[in-house]
Amino acid sequence: MLIKKILFNLQPSFRRTICLRFFCNKDIRNIGILAHIDAGKTTTTERMLFYSGKIHSPGEVHRGNTVTDCLTQERERGITICSSAVSFSWSGNRINLLDTPGHIDFTMEVEQSLHAVDGVIIVLDAAAGVEAQTLTVWAQANKHSLPRIVFVNKMDRTDSDFEKCIADLRIKLGVKPLSLQIHKNDDNKTLTIYDVITLQKYRWNSETLGRDYVTENLVAGDDMFLKLQHRRNELIDELSGLDDELADFVIKHESFENITNKMIYDALRRTTLNNKTVPVILGSAYKNIGIQKLMDAVIQYLPAPHERNQIYDCFGNDFVGKVFKIIHDKHRGPLTLVRVYRGNMKKGQKVTLSRGGQEILNKIFEPLADEYREIDTVQAGNIGICSGLKNTTTGDLLIESTSSLKNAQKRLKNIYKNEEFEKKDEIEENIINEIFSTEPQVPVAVYFCSIEPPNLSTQSAMELALKQLQREDPSLTVRHDEVTGQTVLGGMGELHMEIIKSRILTEYKIDVDLGPLQIAYKETIDASAKETYFVEKDIAGIKQNVTITLELIKGCHDLFSIDKSPENVANVNMLRPRMLQIIRKGALSALERGPRVGGQVVDTQIKLHNIVVGRGTADSFIMAAAVQCIQKILNTIGTRLLEPVMEIQIVSPAENISQILADLSRRRGIINEIVPKSNNKVITAKVPLAELFGYSTSLRTISSGTAMMTMQPCGFSSMNTNDEIVAIRRTQGFE
Repeated sequence: MLIKKILFNLQPSFRRTICLRFFCNKDIRNIGILAHIDAGKTTTTERMLFYSGKIHSPGEVHRGNTVTDCLTQERERGITICSSAVSFSWSGNRINLLDTPGHIDFTMEVEQSLHAVDGVIIVLDAAAGVEAQTLTVWAQANKHSLPRIVFVNKMDRTDSDFEKCIADLRIKLGVKPLSLQIHKNDDNKTLTIYDVITLQKYRWNSETLGRDYVTENLVAGDDMFLKLQHRRNELIDELSGLDDELADFVIKHESFENITNKMIYDALRRTTLNNKTVPVILGSAYKNIGIQKLMDAVIQYLPAPHERNQIYDCFGNDFVGKVFKIIHDKHRGPLTLVRVYRGNMKKGQKVTLSRGGQEILNKIFEPLADEYREIDTVQAGNIGICSGLKNTTTGDLLIESTSSLKNAQKRLKNIYKNEEFEKKDEIEENIINEIFSTEPQVPVAVYFCSIEPPNLSTQSAMELALKQLQREDPSLTVRHDEVTGQTVLGGMGELHMEIIKSRILTEYKIDVDLGPLQIAYKETIDASAKETYFVEKDIAGIKQNVTITLELIKGCHDLFSIDKSPENVANVNMLRPRMLQIIRKGALSALERGPRVGGQVVDTQIKLHNIVVGRGTADSFIMAAAVQCIQKILNTIGTRLLEPVMEIQIVSPAENISQILADLSRRRGIINEIVPKSNNKVITAKVPLAELFGYSTSLRTISSGTAMMTMQPCGFSSMNTNDEIVAIRRTQGFE
């Protein structure tokens, strides 16, 4: 949103120069496909590849032979775990598509992919509507201001409810959905689609697996024609309220009769690109119905590269690309997926990382999941795969040279000099950080467990495997526990940990042992406290001494601050920036491990009041003094535990609801709502993560296998004394 606002405020002549000076292919679409688990993303992707001629026959998820589910674990479980990139042509356009996971444990894969796309397809299950993970991926798309279209899948099912899906989009997501099609299921359960704009009927040929479909014009005056005409007028009416160009035409002619199909398409495109509307189309990927129209909609309504990311024009014609994913191939080594924003990415090219260092692009490949076709160059606006990059990490900006980076920063700063903005300095800093920052925003781990190799001879191999997996998946954390001497993994859920263990076995042939899962508790203080700490020691014959006064303050947003009161100004002014950096680093590191269960201490600010350092005292000694001072304060005032809470959504037949509610109550759950949905009821509740170990198995037992559940993190909550005692005993291995 910030980038869009700045570009809007630029002089019109400068905006025109941006669009004309630098070429981005208008025939390219970079899109992601997002959905709740089992909504049909991978099947939809497979059909796109089939109808575009990229593959000769469509695979099926339940058979484990789809193109984008290429991991052994994906094919065994029938779910998408890692994002996959594929490229294909449609109607003279090139579509680069990223198939993303739908499970909450792999939401980091979705976040990485959204940095590389210009628009998204949201797939809904026609029988379920907007589900828990739909809300999550929608919020992620909002964060990146991505235009989107909605594909209502599984419309062949008898319990499908298209109108309910439209209502869900409007009520749960707060958007303006525009239905471009309606449907009809005949007595043979054959799905026919009617186009609201062209007033035509489409029927797909099942004998050719949906490759062929028939377009029929409706007879003017019959019931379906009149219904479609009414829907078309409603669509024009809604669009004219959002698009000035269409509204002017309607006002001028005082009628909808002269509105052409092209005018509707153009208005839909403008409102979609501005995120004012969401076009909705329907079909059934598994039954091979409606996918060609979905691909047409991608071309018609989602943006080309030159319609977004204009801020990268500060690089001129120089090459700039962003790394959004890294995978490891056992034959080719690490492969880096790059979205090229400006210039061309060429085989053998030397590139510079924005954070420093250089790499050489040994080879470049066209993306098709785990199949690779070598190419020589990737043009601006496209996505490519590179081999040979050894030090690159997710989020890195690849640029042509250091001078190119400096010139880009200068051009950006010149924009701010010539334009009037409120809070100019703050906006300049934010926008430069957004472009040039390389650190991905990693979600906080909610589970921890130890990992051990089967024997000492495989220790180094296990460490290498973890290093490569962590490079692929930034949401996987790996640390060495100094107290126990163990390697500790952090992840997003039980399934996440299971997949990591399975991948180490199948890809690296190491049968590691995972310890019992531990909850990632956090700690916080109840009251502020201040402490002066003195430490003195002789090291190698040199006297080291530090006197430091620090204060912990509850509930402040800034992690570290300095006491700038009048009586302390002299002390503050004497501190060198390097000294402050050392104190800050040491003090903040002390908050990473609280005194009760070793959880991170949050909602706490550190304030430096005073420090006196003896001559010749080493930096490491100063840092250690800051750590010990914070630890002393924490041990003196104590902390209380915060536990992670999950929002769960359970869909179950009505006869099982009372048993499920009783079980949730026993698990300290708080029921938010119970709403009817077709023949079932949907329970939404918040439950502590510690109470959800093995809950999916328990739910299947209670409901005789008829209930389904999904869950996602929704923050942390404080615990009462009894629950804290249980949690501490559990982390110590006594329960």
